[in-house]
Amino acid sequence: MSNNFERNFSEQENIRREKLNNLIEKGRDPFVENEFDRSHSLNELIEKFDSFTKEELQEKTDIIVSVAGRIRLFREAGKKAIFANIQDQNSSIQIYVRQDELGEEEFEYFRNLDLGDIIGIQGIMMKTDHGELTIRVKNAKLLTKALKPLPDKHLGIADIEEKYRRRYVDLIINPESKQVFIDRTKIIRTMQSILDSKGYMEVETPILQSVRGGASAKPFVTHYNALDNEFVLRIATELHLKRCIVGGFDGVYEIGRIFRNEGISTRHNPEFTSVELYVAYKNMDFLMDLCEELFRECSLAVRGTTKINYGGHDLDLAKPFKRWHMVDAIKEVCGVDFWQDMTYIEACEIAKQKNVKVEKHHFSVGHIINLFFEEFVEEKIIEPTFIWGHPKEISPLSKLNAKDSRFTDRFELFIINREYANAFAELNNPIDQYERFVDQIKEAAAGNDEANDMDIDFIEALEYGMPPTGGIGIGIDRMVMLLTNSESIKDVLLFPQMKPRGN
Repeated sequence: MSNNFERNFSEQENIRREKLNNLIEKGRDPFVENEFDRSHSLNELIEKFDSFTKEELQEKTDIIVSVAGRIRLFREAGKKAIFANIQDQNSSIQIYVRQDELGEEEFEYFRNLDLGDIIGIQGIMMKTDHGELTIRVKNAKLLTKALKPLPDKHLGIADIEEKYRRRYVDLIINPESKQVFIDRTKIIRTMQSILDSKGYMEVETPILQSVRGGASAKPFVTHYNALDNEFVLRIATELHLKRCIVGGFDGVYEIGRIFRNEGISTRHNPEFTSVELYVAYKNMDFLMDLCEELFRECSLAVRGTTKINYGGHDLDLAKPFKRWHMVDAIKEVCGVDFWQDMTYIEACEIAKQKNVKVEKHHFSVGHIINLFFEEFVEEKIIEPTFIWGHPKEISPLSKLNAKDSRFTDRFELFIINREYANAFAELNNPIDQYERFVDQIKEAAAGNDEANDMDIDFIEALEYGMPPTGGIGIGIDRMVMLLTNSESIKDVLLFPQMKPRGN
């Protein structure tokens, strides 16, 4: 039988494996180590000792520090001294190794180390003649042998696809990439802190669901063996979170993974992270104010300012976000007035005149209004803008506007052509909700593979009574892109899905 996993190593990889074998023969196998006691992280070390002068550190030779990290630079200073740099999660520091302090055998042991090896050292602090904080090594131990060489420090990872496939290498050699993910965690923690401080409870809802709902999207389908039934990966957390409001919670939210079986681009990933929040007795205006607060505070948490630059545009998130009705936006941008009553045929004729393509499942004026927004308005939005008043046909879970029942109390947040949030005054009339699900089933039959399913259990939940409720969903990945100035969604996902090699 052929071995499909047979591997061929480069010359450098073979040399490193030979070095490992020599170490093992000498009883110095680095892979048997299971701990190393560090006295400081490198950040802590720098914060503690960098303010001292060279002369002051020369008087602190009794302070032994113990640190660990990966070798990133390695240069010999003559035959009997070596300078190197090691890095840990947040920092790097120079180390200085001398033969007369380690002894010939240990110095040769250190000299045979490679870039990428992970070492633990003990030593004293010093500063060079140039004032660089340095650890003067007294003992060194190889903790992990790197069997693959790192990419060239200056060239980096030449193939952008490899940057995403081998994120672990990208994190080693690009501190900017690592900072993005540190900032991502700060953004999520800031959101949690704000929502928790307002008394809202973080909950978890099922990822595997028997009915798709809560959004218009094509799901991933799987077979649940134990239940012998088809299930979908959730396309939203909405319907289960609203069941919690029915159950008596005043406010609940969930930060979690969402799955939509759709295309991959710089803006879209089929597996992404959102936060959804539902608050009893609150309306759309409350959600707009809260949304502004979340964006403002998350920007302050990671950037220290509300002023950002993204895609060449300067924005200040401290300014009030524009609030623009969808129909007003369309009228202002392209001159078409959808406030006027019109038939579907009349709307189709206007679409034809404006070269807007109407698909067969777009069978209402409301669908055509949304097409006009996507075609003419969305690309014009730069400043943070709440687009509200979506047609009821594209908002099956939203309450109708009290003044004009053609539209709903729903908004989406757009910044520089991209949607960042979607929010409703939630529909809590079970009779109306049932009828809208029926309309969705008709859309599915007409060819819309993103239509919602009928969720009878959710209808029954509403029949027990859900108070007036406001709900909002925010895309975490896009927010992180905005606040870290990242061009692609793959830049803010630690391990984005990629096509298999060779495909």
